[in-house]
Amino acid sequence: MKIVILDTGCSNILSVKWAIKRIGHDSCITSNPDIVLGADKIILPGIGTTKTVMKNLSKNNLNNLIKLFKKPILGICLGMQIMGSYSEENEGIDTLRIIDTPVLLMNVKNLNLPHIGWNKIKFLSDNYLFKNIKDGSYFYFMHSYAMPINKYAIGQFCYGKNFTAVIQKNNFFGVQFHPERSSKAGSQLLKNFLEI
Repeated sequence: MKIVILDTGCSNILSVKWAIKRIGHDSCITSNPDIVLGADKIILPGIGTTKTVMKNLSKNNLNNLIKLFKKPILGICLGMQIMGSYSEENEGIDTLRIIDTPVLLMNVKNLNLPHIGWNKIKFLSDNYLFKNIKDGSYFYFMHSYAMPINKYAIGQFCYGKNFTAVIQKNNFFGVQFHPERSSKAGSQLLKNFLEI
């Protein structure tokens, strides 16, 4: 199995690679479209800014390639957010429009932003991505922007109010949290994705 981690100019790429290695798989980090096209699985990582990621994807001619890819893709944190239609970050940026939902600055009243730390996930559907993971398991978050609950949400978290934690549309999967930093539950989720 050929696993590609897209080099989007973000800062958590190596931690994703090591997390995949820990569950017994090799992966390559690249922004080369020819290599990406040959992948069996793609992971879109993300700690950084929407503007930087979208700029790097465009520079490497990866925007349309991602949207047209037919095998499983997993977006992590910012990697999930760019699957939406638009982000409020940096006064507004168009993203990949894989799902027709914007990413908005979290309106959480008196709670701190960014939302950093462990939070539990409520499953909204019975999905293979959740195999051998208990509903209500904790995952590690680090973000200030999030998707509202939408028809592609298969998991949610609560931070002041409910937000989308996990999405699926066809072969596109996304998680707002960081499975590579989420202990056993995170490793199981990555393993599940790689077995889809």
